[in-house]
Amino acid sequence: MIDHSSNSSVAIIGGGLAGLAAGCALADAGFEVTLFERRPYVGGRASSYEHPGTGEVVDNCQHVLLGCCTNLTHFYEHIGVSDKIQWFDELTFIEPGGRASTLSPSMLPAPLHSMPAFFGTSSLSLGDKLGISRALTAMMRRLPEDGDGDFLQWLRRHGQTERAIERFWKVVLVSALNEDLDRISVRYAVQVFRESFLKSAKAGKMGVPRIPLSELYNSAAEFIRSHGGEVLLRASVTGINSGPDGVKITSNPGEQQFDFAILAVPFQTAASLLPAGPIAEPLKNNLGQFEASPITGIHLWFDREITSLPHAVLLDRTIQWMFQKNKFHSNGNDSQGSYLELVVSASKSLVEKSRQEIIDLALAELAEFFPSAKEAKLLKAAVIKEVYATYSVMPGLDRFRPQARTQWPGLFLAGDWTATGWPATMEGAVRSGYLAAEALTRSIGNPQQFLIPDLKAQGLMKLFG
Repeated sequence: MIDHSSNSSVAIIGGGLAGLAAGCALADAGFEVTLFERRPYVGGRASSYEHPGTGEVVDNCQHVLLGCCTNLTHFYEHIGVSDKIQWFDELTFIEPGGRASTLSPSMLPAPLHSMPAFFGTSSLSLGDKLGISRALTAMMRRLPEDGDGDFLQWLRRHGQTERAIERFWKVVLVSALNEDLDRISVRYAVQVFRESFLKSAKAGKMGVPRIPLSELYNSAAEFIRSHGGEVLLRASVTGINSGPDGVKITSNPGEQQFDFAILAVPFQTAASLLPAGPIAEPLKNNLGQFEASPITGIHLWFDREITSLPHAVLLDRTIQWMFQKNKFHSNGNDSQGSYLELVVSASKSLVEKSRQEIIDLALAELAEFFPSAKEAKLLKAAVIKEVYATYSVMPGLDRFRPQARTQWPGLFLAGDWTATGWPATMEGAVRSGYLAAEALTRSIGNPQQFLIPDLKAQGLMKLFG
């Protein structure tokens, strides 16, 4: 049997946010951590690399956080990169043709803090806004259970106009949850708006990394190393065997024995790595209920600036967000040029399109929002399709999401797809890592708390919790 009187050894399989969060928490608590990552860099689906076609370092997709992401914010503070996040409290919505509206907080108490700006927007009619306000009021009462109905049905039951659905609800949720409204659980749709729109002005602030993602998360790898752990890159795990004497990990460095292991990989990979035997079948069957949804990032380098905005929401077209990356950090571009990343979430319509078709579509739509793009010269471009970017937060999926502790002694699960109470987000991934670390410490009779509480409601929202 394992003697836990001394420092226990823990294998973390997967160097995404879930694995990094678990590894940092446990390394800080005195465990001997070894993290295995099959790629040559950490970050998982939130990573960056040198794109072979452009020679530029690109993020696989633009990732943002909100003020309500308490565990992700804590994780950044823990690894010393909170100063690498640039925060914004204003969102710009642009219609085809260039008309813009802004959404920003006021001095009114929550949940009324955005009301003056919201009612001043030009992209929605007064009827649209009143209907949205009624639906938001309904969301204030409670967070519903994860049932069978989808959010589009919920919106129609609550009298939402087609324009409100397209220009408000869809804009927010497709970006936040990476899925179409008719495939989103009511629980998690409501959670997005309660946590980020209603609870407080701070909750809705948007943070954007000022450095490439892998550079950001390499600080987590360095944190683990500085606490006596190892981070093994290009280290593919091919087998896990859990028994009374610990967990044996088979990987391309060879076989190693650990006291514990945390499997922190995407749900598709987790099913193939679970220990063999009938005990795995129920979990594998549950993982078979998950589906993936894609995200496409379109990177464009121009010879001049086509807008002064650092970011904007783009309405009524395929492209949903524009981020002017050179406004956040230098990426090796000429100061007179401009580097944009355009994001299409739930990009099922683009998966089969060619690189050139996607670039042509992006340029045509971009010119509708920013006419000066017609005069700019495109210097280079890249299209990155993350076909398995996130799992789909479909109605009723919660009953298939596993807890961190498994039936195998010493083996725990982490990943945004586990039972975190949050959807497929970076916040959900970090929460899963902290929950797995907590479950591990409880299993040896030395429970520790790593999870950070949700952001507290402010103003009138205190009445609703």
